Amino acid sequence: MLAIPAIDLREGCVVQLVGGDFDKEKIRLGDPRDVARRWAGYGFQRLHVVDLDAAMGRGTNRTVVRDLLADATAPVQVGGGIRETSDIESLFADGANRVVVGTRAIDDPDWLREIADAYPGAIVLAADVRDRRIVTHGWTRELPRNILDLIDELDGIPLGGLLVTAVHREGQLAGTDLPLMEDVAEASDWPVIASGGIASMNDLRALEDRGLAGAVVGMALYTGILDPRILAEEFAE
Repeated sequence: MLAIPAIDLREGCVVQLVGGDFDKEKIRLGDPRDVARRWAGYGFQRLHVVDLDAAMGRGTNRTVVRDLLADATAPVQVGGGIRETSDIESLFADGANRVVVGTRAIDDPDWLREIADAYPGAIVLAADVRDRRIVTHGWTRELPRNILDLIDELDGIPLGGLLVTAVHREGQLAGTDLPLMEDVAEASDWPVIASGGIASMNDLRALEDRGLAGAVVGMALYTGILDPRILAEEFAE
């Protein structure tokens, strides 16, 4: 399994939010490129960059993302507010390894199939869930479908992976939602990446034991709870 550091961008800075709440910002670092270099220097094999402002419709960090991609020494997957094909084309042209799409892809499965067919294996679908219900538009809208329904509906689309964020655990260091992630991994034909609440090596080992392909780690890295060198070494593939 691959451990993937999160680089969440807000107002040009790297931040960590508790529960995805913009009013509960716990970490703020002013140099995203330095943060990315640091994680790559520890040996992480992929970075996960999210433009939080774009996801919430509050602006964009597109210039920062472009600079990160130009400077990157590790593959980077980029998400956050990506709702146009032209955005995807630009990100790949700038050097993104994978592009992560969420709200529009879930609302418009025909568009998701179109872009996945154009970039097979390079589009990652972000499914944010709260108690197994899909939430979109920056976690502000809850859909009547649950995550397993979504997997059934999108079967056969050539995605590069499924990123599942347990919103109810995000940034709280309360441990991953293991039953959720186990059920998703069993149901999905795509590699599944877990996110939300990861607080210990045991959390990561439990995810690996249940067939998860990767895990995005944020708060536990930024607060020093997890040792990045040990994490990057043990979860490198």
